[in-house]
Amino acid sequence: MDFTTMLGLLAGGFGLTIQIFIITLVGSLPLGVLVALCRMSSFKPLALIARFYISVMRGTPLMLQLMAIMFGPYYLLGISLSSDWKFAACAIGFVVNYAAYFAEIYRSGIQSIPRGQYEAAEVLGYTRYQTFMRIVLPQVIKRILPAMGNEIITLVKDTSLAFVLGLGEMFSQAKALAASQVSMVPYALAAGIYWLFSFLVEMALTRIEKKMSYYRD
Repeated sequence: MDFTTMLGLLAGGFGLTIQIFIITLVGSLPLGVLVALCRMSSFKPLALIARFYISVMRGTPLMLQLMAIMFGPYYLLGISLSSDWKFAACAIGFVVNYAAYFAEIYRSGIQSIPRGQYEAAEVLGYTRYQTFMRIVLPQVIKRILPAMGNEIITLVKDTSLAFVLGLGEMFSQAKALAASQVSMVPYALAAGIYWLFSFLVEMALTRIEKKMSYYRD
């Protein structure tokens, strides 16, 4: 197999990798905010549930979580699912896993905001929602960007775990090509593509961080 054909097959798998990456961010970033707020809730049962959820998601391997979501409905409930469930299970697994990590990052950022800012906003007539959205959240985002960036870069590489569900993302394509061609070249190409994508994501995050630099601590 020539180099161009090999690269084309990897590019096809990379398309699925991008889909997993985008869906995970779109789902887990807002869900992480909700989980963080539940974690800090004064209603103890809700806070305990959120804390337990975060503990399970962070304390067990993502690979096992993906497999549990994929096969759980059949083995626990006897529900037979179509092959389309593979991608849905993958998306759900990544979203709920990364939401837990993002929730803790959000929580640390929210708790770093001085209490006086909440009190000042209350004096000015802001509602709790307005205070959070207009005053607190912009500062939180600026403060947590480096930590969020680390998790997002990790997500780029973690998308390769989708291979355990039989999805044809880039790592799966590289693995199949390496086996058929008896060569390490597909792995090397895949590594280069992962690195390039991570580099582009890192550059985008750096630009966002610079644009938000007007929020001074």
